[in-house]
Parts: sequence; C-alpha cells; structure tokens
Amino acid sequence: MLKRKPSSLLEVIGVLREHKDTLVNKFGVTDIAVFGSYVRNEQKKRSDIDILVELKQEYETFNNYMELVFFLEKKMRGKVDVVMKEGIRKELRSIILQEAVPV
Repeated sequence: MLKRKPSSLLEVIGVLREHKDTLVNKFGVTDIAVFGSYVRNEQKKRSDIDILVELKQEYETFNNYMELVFFLEKKMRGKVDVVMKEGIRKELRSIILQEAVPV
C-alpha cells in the first residue's frame, strides 16, 4: 500500500489491482479503467485521478457511488474523479473510451 498519492499510471493501476476484490464484492464494480492526465503522463502534483467504472445494476445507487469515491480517495491518498461509463458526456465519450486503460 502506498503511503503517498500515486505518481504514475502504473502506481494507480497497482492500487486498483490491490483492492480489486473489494471493488467487485463491496461496490459491484464490473469494469474499471484509468483515463485522463495519468494515462497521458501529464499529471501534476495537484491532478485528480480519473477513474472510469461500470457497476452491476443493483449497485447503481448514490450511496454506493459516494462510498466508492471515498474508498478510492482514501486508497489513492488524493482526489479521485469517478465517472460512470454510461454517464460520460456525449461529446467526450469517444476521447475517454479511446484513452482509457483497463485495469
């Protein structure tokens, strides 16, 4: 477990893989990927970590989403932007899906 915010895409993926069982069993994650500045290697010290997720239908609640965000922010030791795959804005969808790195 990192004692600081991840500084690279590989570290972000490592944290997500380390907690994959919890993500699947507690939060209903069926698909997870990283996109944004960490994928493009443009992250700065204050950059958030952009994570794209799909959840099982019965887990698609506001409370579960917020608990997932808080869980990931605690594990990543920083701000995380969790985006639901079906909630991607139309004008950004192709860009995000093209650059997303599956975990």
